[in-house]
Amino acid sequence: MKLYDSVELAARNLRESVLRNSLTTLGISVGVASLVAMLSLGIGLQQLFSQRLHSSGLFDRVMVTSRRDLRGFNREQQENGPAPADSPDLDEAARQNIANVPGVVEAYPDLRFITELRFDDKAHLTMVSGMPLSQKGSDALAGMQGSFFSSGEAHEVIVQKSFAAELLGKAHTRGPDEIIVAEVAKPVLGRQIIMRYAERENSNANGDSASYSVISRELPLTIVGVTDLDPDNLGGAQARVFLPQKLLESLHVMQAYDSRDSTRATSAQPSYSRVIARVNGAGKVDSVEQAIKKIGFNTFSILDASKGLQTVFRIVDSFLLVFGSLALTVACIGIINTLVMAILERRREIGIMKAIGASDGDLRNLFFAEAGAMGLLGGIFGTLLGWLIGRAINIGTNFYFRSLGIPAEKILAVPWWLVAAAIGVAVVVSLVSGLYPASRAAKLDPVQALRYE
Repeated sequence: MKLYDSVELAARNLRESVLRNSLTTLGISVGVASLVAMLSLGIGLQQLFSQRLHSSGLFDRVMVTSRRDLRGFNREQQENGPAPADSPDLDEAARQNIANVPGVVEAYPDLRFITELRFDDKAHLTMVSGMPLSQKGSDALAGMQGSFFSSGEAHEVIVQKSFAAELLGKAHTRGPDEIIVAEVAKPVLGRQIIMRYAERENSNANGDSASYSVISRELPLTIVGVTDLDPDNLGGAQARVFLPQKLLESLHVMQAYDSRDSTRATSAQPSYSRVIARVNGAGKVDSVEQAIKKIGFNTFSILDASKGLQTVFRIVDSFLLVFGSLALTVACIGIINTLVMAILERRREIGIMKAIGASDGDLRNLFFAEAGAMGLLGGIFGTLLGWLIGRAINIGTNFYFRSLGIPAEKILAVPWWLVAAAIGVAVVVSLVSGLYPASRAAKLDPVQALRYE
């Protein structure tokens, strides 16, 4: 029997029992739809997570700390690196070595300190941090009101929206999520703020003395921008005021770790608690981390944090796949039942086909064609139904988010490979389900089949 004849005969047999075959196909569609809806939820959440990480502007950053800082010392670092006492200091020389690592675009100290700032003769205590000029145009500063620093040494600051609201006396009247950047930016942009800080100064002009002094300084600064988040925070305290990185380094601000470590405090060469290495592309983060670890430092990146979450997502996807497959399993039972019933109804037809020369293989192909056709139609309609269910869930979720004042998000995604996989799985499962009915039809004795009433 030719392939064309098998397909035509299978289509005719499906049309003769439209209701039963339609219900079986509907069962396959529901199974595929549940599978697509479940997996699209897992894929959408992973994509949303990845987008949030990339938009944070931290995906190409590596935080470097000294092994001497025992707070970040764990078993893995103990096995793979030198002991804390044997590790090098994270000073200016080490910073240059990190900057020379292949793949590193720049390496700058993560300078953060709490200090007093005066605005309209009122004192405000907050965290201040440096921001390199390379941050200009980054996704982390999307939606910033005002402008970026005019130069690396400009006496200018960019403030976080919650601090801008505090300067205006609005911090206690609304929550952080209720503060609108544009609303608080206009009254403070162009205004002057005075920063008071403690400068560390070596007593000896040559800078090699074992003593140092702390001098109180004041620096007038102009507010040029208002942003939403800390654009360069890798696990440290969140800053709310940002100065140009070069300006902040030139101020020689007394850091908290200087007072704790006498060696750092009296050293002519500046030492740092953390150094941020900006990498030329997120794909090189892992190789840069390995190279920095060989120098003798600890590293941390968003990539490290995301590895654990990716494992969690894989487990969630596995559970979603199992639950989504339950309905498809029920649909398989429906296919077997439909085709077995078709064998009982068409015993004389099968006997006639065998009597006029149809082989066992022809009968198997016929029932395979019927099962495959139901699987293909069920897969197509099921994928469409799953997409519609996903859209409905997404619309309903975003409606609920808007009622809470949360921005709308795309929490489900149906990539092309999921569509192809769903249809393919439906066809394969249908063909597997047709194995028993097809084998049973092929084994029928033509004499007994012709006698069947």
